[in-house]
Amino acid sequence: MTERNDSSAAGDQVLNDLDALRANLQSAEQKRDEYLDLAQHTRADFENYQKRMQRDLVQERRFAQTPLAADLLPALDNLERATVAAEQAGEKGPLVQGVVMVQSQLLDILRRHGITRIEAQGQPFDPNLHQAVMQQPSADYPPMTVVHVLEQGYMIHDRVLRPARVAVSTVPDKAE
Repeated sequence: MTERNDSSAAGDQVLNDLDALRANLQSAEQKRDEYLDLAQHTRADFENYQKRMQRDLVQERRFAQTPLAADLLPALDNLERATVAAEQAGEKGPLVQGVVMVQSQLLDILRRHGITRIEAQGQPFDPNLHQAVMQQPSADYPPMTVVHVLEQGYMIHDRVLRPARVAVSTVPDKAE
């Protein structure tokens, strides 16, 4: 009978060991699945990070000339003021032609780098593109229309580099 008890005990031990091995296997498979899921999420996060960094780098390169362009705009404004003053004085000599040529060259260089003027004259007022510095009663323009550009605005690609400073029309007084 002891042999039967020994074999029965040994069989129970084998079953217990088998159950323990199954539990360990199930636990190991569960951990494996968790680690696989974590690895997949980490890989996806890293790929998204790489894409975001690539996109940011492209944006940075696209707008890299913004500080230089912003620094050149006051000089370009002065060239425009000089040509307007020369026109008002009736000047048409070689000096005025040279200033106009330099202004045109600068505008062309800026245009090649994605910097363009904001066409504001006669356009509806847009606070994203224009900075209203005064209002002017006008019968010629509907209300909230740009009637005079005081300082040119510029875009760099699809962003405003500097808004146009403008005078905006209002409804004229009835007394006028």
